[in-house]
Amino acid sequence: MKRVLILCLLSAAAFAQEKNPVSSVLREILPRQQKNLIAAAEAMPADKYAFKPTPAQMSFGHLVAHMVRSNLELCAKAGDMTPPPKVGDVDEAQSKDRLVSALKTSFDFCNAALAKADDSHLGDSIDLFGHPGPRAFAYFALTNDWADHYSAAAMYLRLNGILPPTAQGKK
Repeated sequence: MKRVLILCLLSAAAFAQEKNPVSSVLREILPRQQKNLIAAAEAMPADKYAFKPTPAQMSFGHLVAHMVRSNLELCAKAGDMTPPPKVGDVDEAQSKDRLVSALKTSFDFCNAALAKADDSHLGDSIDLFGHPGPRAFAYFALTNDWADHYSAAAMYLRLNGILPPTAQGKK
């Protein structure tokens, strides 16, 4: 018991020394989500980008285009940077190659934007889809979106007989 308490105190001390714990955690989450979301987009065959599980749901291509725009918007807000022009000008009718390329570029932008993000600006007021709110919202929205987008992409892949990247064994 004493050993566990000492380990907890050491961990708490190390965490307390972190200057930007929230921004640092967001940057730690980014590479895994980037890898998995890009791998999911690459795994879906080009002829399945128009696939919709039901008529009411978006196509896989629409999902990828949505991921691009979401990354650009939220990473711009989190890192207080302007997204690269024309990258977000994608739609579901474009080719798989164009959509995957835009997704990769959107994650490159996220890496650059989040590299300069720090916790001292979490309370700054930003425009959140027409309403003011704290910059921290963009941080939470990013992690939620990445999880939601991967979950949807994994479902689309499975419905097409493709094992999602995280379900595949180590190579």
